[in-house]
Amino acid sequence: MATRKGCFCPNEDNARFVLLASLIGVYLVCGAAIFSAIERDKEVESQRRWAQRRENFSRRYNISRPELSVFLRHYEEAGMAGVRVDETRPRWDFAGSFYFVGTVVSTIGFGMTTPATAAGKIFLIFYGLVGCAATILFFNLFLERLITVLAYILKTCHERQLRRSGVRPQLDCQNGGARLGARTDSLAGWKPSVYYVMLILGLAALTISCCASAMYTPVEGWSYMDSIYFCFVAFSTIGFGDLVSSQNRRYDHQGFYRFANFLFILMGVCCIYSLFNVISIVIKQFLNCTLRRLECRCCQRCQRKLLQPGRNTVMPSVLRARRKASAESNMADCRRQSGEMISIRDFLAANKVSLAIMQKQLMETASGHPRASGPSPRPNDFSEGVGALAIMNNRLVETSMDR
Repeated sequence: MATRKGCFCPNEDNARFVLLASLIGVYLVCGAAIFSAIERDKEVESQRRWAQRRENFSRRYNISRPELSVFLRHYEEAGMAGVRVDETRPRWDFAGSFYFVGTVVSTIGFGMTTPATAAGKIFLIFYGLVGCAATILFFNLFLERLITVLAYILKTCHERQLRRSGVRPQLDCQNGGARLGARTDSLAGWKPSVYYVMLILGLAALTISCCASAMYTPVEGWSYMDSIYFCFVAFSTIGFGDLVSSQNRRYDHQGFYRFANFLFILMGVCCIYSLFNVISIVIKQFLNCTLRRLECRCCQRCQRKLLQPGRNTVMPSVLRARRKASAESNMADCRRQSGEMISIRDFLAANKVSLAIMQKQLMETASGHPRASGPSPRPNDFSEGVGALAIMNNRLVETSMDR
């Protein structure tokens, strides 16, 4: 929240952080209440059914409940280690290992296959550290390429529309007007809107999920709803592990299915990751809009309390200097409006900020040092970093929420 004259409002970044943390807390509480209301009855029914089945099994085969509990505990430990009694498919062959490292670097982590040796766990730490960082970089660059393609499409469509209307588009070139200049023309003026990119990514993620679910339903034997659920859990890198693809021993056209499964997961993760980043920009715009509305009320209240102290109130030196400068500036404005000549002192008091900025620019120009904002980017540069928020802030038009 931008600080105004005489207003001790919090910093904008800190205010946004506090507001977002509060909203996330409320969001978590609401989500917990909704899931508890939806899933609690099913859990109670499952526990009752399991207790009845365990009691019937113990009576039928004359097995005590402690012995049965120990056996079931051993079975659960074997399942956590990746051993399945009803299947003999190796989990650490090359195909299974490749599927495992894919879930590691994409941060999905289903948990169906995990390293059991100390050497494997140590190697996973270093392997995941580099692999996850490289994959996140790949996702960010994918988002940047996507925005570049959208900007190029918008620019191309506009140029075609100009040609149809008989207007020749201008070529931005320096040497004779070659066609290369038009290709390397800056796309900064054709940045797509954040809402447009969100719509494109949402449709792409939905299309990929529907196509992948159409493949998972007959091959894995899941319902279509379970397949859609698996796609979201996998593409969003949540990875619960209750449904995992490519876990059966044999499939029809096994090589083609595993390749298609890998391709769907890769494209889905790219689209959902990019969609999350775009939605975060929209959430940031909502926070900025909320902070601006709160700022108006807060600043008016602060100005009434802080800028109008009593006659005998002791004011800090900084606030006193600010109030004195504000009074002198207002006096100078009044004199200027009445046509009266102002003194040099009044002129400096009213324009001290502009003079300070001008002096700073002159010193930087004379010394040859660049400004704090850094050199202007090249025409084809869109971002200076690889972070998702940096890419979105530099590449998208952040339309205000209050317009």
